[in-house]
Amino acid sequence: MSATEFRAIVVTRTEDESGKRTQSSALTTIGNDALMDGDVTVAVEFSSINYKDGLALMGKPGVARVWPLIAGIDLVGTVESSSDPRWAAGDHVILNGAGIGESHHGGFAERARVSGGSLVRLPEAVSAERAAAIGTAGFTAMLAVLALERGGVAPDSGDVLVTGAAGGVGSIAIALLAARGYRVVASTGRGDELGDYLRGLGAAQILDRHTLDEAGKPLQTQRWAGAVDSVGSFTLANILAQTDQGGVVASCGLAQGADLPTTVMPFILRAVTLAGINSVEAPLALREEAWAHLATEVDLELLDSLTSVITLEDSFAAAGDILAGRMHGRTVVDVRH
Repeated sequence: MSATEFRAIVVTRTEDESGKRTQSSALTTIGNDALMDGDVTVAVEFSSINYKDGLALMGKPGVARVWPLIAGIDLVGTVESSSDPRWAAGDHVILNGAGIGESHHGGFAERARVSGGSLVRLPEAVSAERAAAIGTAGFTAMLAVLALERGGVAPDSGDVLVTGAAGGVGSIAIALLAARGYRVVASTGRGDELGDYLRGLGAAQILDRHTLDEAGKPLQTQRWAGAVDSVGSFTLANILAQTDQGGVVASCGLAQGADLPTTVMPFILRAVTLAGINSVEAPLALREEAWAHLATEVDLELLDSLTSVITLEDSFAAAGDILAGRMHGRTVVDVRH
């Protein structure tokens, strides 16, 4: 390859004569002229596999909004050039969300051109690989933990539930909450298989997810001081119905569905707060605050134990695994290999 060429996983969409649209992805070589507008060019070193990435790579709708599109909602790398005065060649940077891998070329490539206004400086105590392991999942988990704390949920308030516990957000949320002194209950459908893994992260109790995933009463026995939910639908409705007076539920995903079949009862009779977590559009100040916490609060050795590293080519198989629920922990993509 020439110096202006690089490898990337590109998502494309085609339309046949009947109007049927098909989305697919492939690892290919492209040139600098394919990059989108931006004031900072980054030599990407690592990305990671998230649920959104799985959808994009497996041809599912709802993530990619422009085509062709380089996938990958995370990137960690080194600035090659910048017209943004905040950044200079050689700076080590992180970017989570901010539209990359959705409406702007993302991190599954050896090079990216992005907006400097969303970049965060790589903390000195965290390697590039570990920052990618934290990634959007850890960033989202920290935003959720901060939302619980701002809502008044303290370690002595009672149990905190984490759904999708074996996933990236869930795994890191458990570790962060447990390190802060919370008693964490982990909801998963793989308790027999992954119970030891979840307890190793700090979960005090394992809950079968199927106890939450069907229609329930609008108000139920109070069980949770707070919750971090990445599932949505009936699961989130039941959590709200079981949340203590004045409790907070941070919603950050829709693995079960985007619907929310609930009533206003938890909100007006128990003063429950439903806090939405949007890691994509988080303002820079919040990004920097979250990463400052992550740099000091994540147990890096524990992070290593739940992280695997794959190549760009391996990303397709990993995407299938994450959609099928066969993956746990964090999967880092070394885009240089």
